[in-house]
Amino acid sequence: MFGWILGGITAMLLLASLIARVPGHWWWLRACEFPRLQIGLGGAACALASPLADPSQTPWIAAAGCAVLVVQLRYVLPWTPLWPVQVKAARGDRPDRCLSLLVANVLTPNRHSDALLAIIRDRDPDLILTLESDDWWGQRLDEGLGSGWPHAVRVPLDNLYGMHLYSRRPLIDPEVKWLIQDDIPSIHCGIELESGDRIRFHALHPRPPAPSESEESLWRDGELMLVAKLIHQDPVPTVVAGDLNDVAWSRSTRLFCRVSGMLDPRRGRGMFSTFHAQHALLRWPLDHVFASEHFTLGRMQRLPSFGSDHFPILTTLCYRPSRADEHENPTATKEEHRDARETVEEAREREQDG
Repeated sequence: MFGWILGGITAMLLLASLIARVPGHWWWLRACEFPRLQIGLGGAACALASPLADPSQTPWIAAAGCAVLVVQLRYVLPWTPLWPVQVKAARGDRPDRCLSLLVANVLTPNRHSDALLAIIRDRDPDLILTLESDDWWGQRLDEGLGSGWPHAVRVPLDNLYGMHLYSRRPLIDPEVKWLIQDDIPSIHCGIELESGDRIRFHALHPRPPAPSESEESLWRDGELMLVAKLIHQDPVPTVVAGDLNDVAWSRSTRLFCRVSGMLDPRRGRGMFSTFHAQHALLRWPLDHVFASEHFTLGRMQRLPSFGSDHFPILTTLCYRPSRADEHENPTATKEEHRDARETVEEAREREQDG
């Protein structure tokens, strides 16, 4: 009996590994991309336990478990210290050309604003981006931050997609856009560093593919591809940040990086998984910071929990265009650029029809 149970679990893990490779936007397809680490470890456990099964079942359970592990490692290894870093480490960079950014999905019903404000005061970032922040959170942030971060863009919403951006540095032509869906905002602006250099910043929080939110990932993917195309068309020094409701190794996020040419500071350093803060065995990297080749990385750190289902993440990027050639930019093929364009067009058309 144990052998059949173990074989059934192994078969399900193998099926999930294969489903994740199927192209498409249905939520249950894309959901299989999230727990790659957990699925891989499950496959390894099945392979190790296979000698406890019937001798006739041991070989195929062991082989299938190992296959699951190998397939999943292929995707997650770049987000471990075993892989070369994608964004080079800062060294001797001028402090006036560095920007520290704290990203925090606050979880709208969470009322532990004092805990988040304490983290902010302790880390003292230049830029603060909160997600899921409604009027209540906006008021608490305004009161708690005071005049320390004088520049702000406020988009308080009670639909779980509000966002607030606070900055010590001047924000240039800040604009709130509704890129694909008319209830999902994004913030776009320039930022003037202390050195006088100017960079471009995009803050995103697209809708996730989940039964309670959206049966498809099309609208999330469309928003990501639209921003990727904008960056590709105007390749100035750029930072993209937010809760993308997507893991770093997914089909969509990797395509976003190839189309935009953006780099992931996590690669070669670790996963820095930010969700779920209350469930250690079910965590993956959903909150992201991407940078163009013009930046090096000072530090990246997952911060303590403050009552949300997300951990905040702190990233310090240093504007160092003279080191741009040290980076290997991801690039997209003509077919991938076409796929990105078609995804945007389909998302817009279906949103209008809906």
